[in-house]
Amino acid sequence: MKKFFLIVSLSISTISFSQQADFLKIRKYRVNYLDTKIQETSGLSLLNGKLYTFNDSGNTPDLFEINKDNGEIVQIFKTNLINTDWEALTNDGENFYVGDFGNNTGTRKDLAIYKVPYEKLKQINTNQVSGSERPLDGIVISFFYPEQTDFTPKNLKTDFDAEAMIYLNGKIHLFTKEWASKSTTHYIIDPTISEKQEAKKIEAFKTNFVVTDAAYFEKKLYLVGYTKKTEVFLNIYTETEPGIFFKENPKHYYLGTALSIGQIEGVAVDGSGIYISGEKFHSPLGGAKQSLYFIPKDKLKD
Repeated sequence: MKKFFLIVSLSISTISFSQQADFLKIRKYRVNYLDTKIQETSGLSLLNGKLYTFNDSGNTPDLFEINKDNGEIVQIFKTNLINTDWEALTNDGENFYVGDFGNNTGTRKDLAIYKVPYEKLKQINTNQVSGSERPLDGIVISFFYPEQTDFTPKNLKTDFDAEAMIYLNGKIHLFTKEWASKSTTHYIIDPTISEKQEAKKIEAFKTNFVVTDAAYFEKKLYLVGYTKKTEVFLNIYTETEPGIFFKENPKHYYLGTALSIGQIEGVAVDGSGIYISGEKFHSPLGGAKQSLYFIPKDKLKD
């Protein structure tokens, strides 16, 4: 999502929470600033213990392996994919799924998820000679929201944007970024269907912030996002039945302001804790460099 906070008012009021939030300011958990090659990092995913990210629209269609301990780029994986507006990354243990479904004006009819075999991607890039080549096409999973009937431009006012997904129980679970409703809707998409398919609506939750990424680990769903006042939040939901998360209120954390931690758009989780990434952020009040954060598991309140 391109520079949303540029439109933020110069007057930022005191934070008010409709839901009680625990303070977990992540600035002190910064691992490092990220390389300028990934200053628009827009998602995170852990595969085989390694951490991956990418840039959003206007950038090359590359995946980046980054060092979990220092945030440095380990390897760049090049593809032949189209980066219309990449916004989410997940995997099933063997394949990456790249969400090309950024839709902040609500006009897109080409929403897609690319399925990219990890071993083939790794093999082609390892053997690659010319850095200008773009190897490997992905399998395209096309979808649409059956509830959307109006495609007139509604910049930052549509409820049919998305930047978050996970892979679970053989399905892709997508969580919308609802500019108008300040909620998120949980949809399911079947990655085995080749023709364009309806995203199946499952449940919804009033987050009071726009959701920018998702992660799943040990029956917990992690959603990060922000508000127009640059407040950044993390919600942690409990899976109450297979693939259902919104029947109970989540743990709600305030992570800080984008003025100091960046535009948070990535989250990944393993047994040690939570990885969070933020892209470079500009505003009339200041800015923050692209960063990688790590919150140890024991720092979260029960």
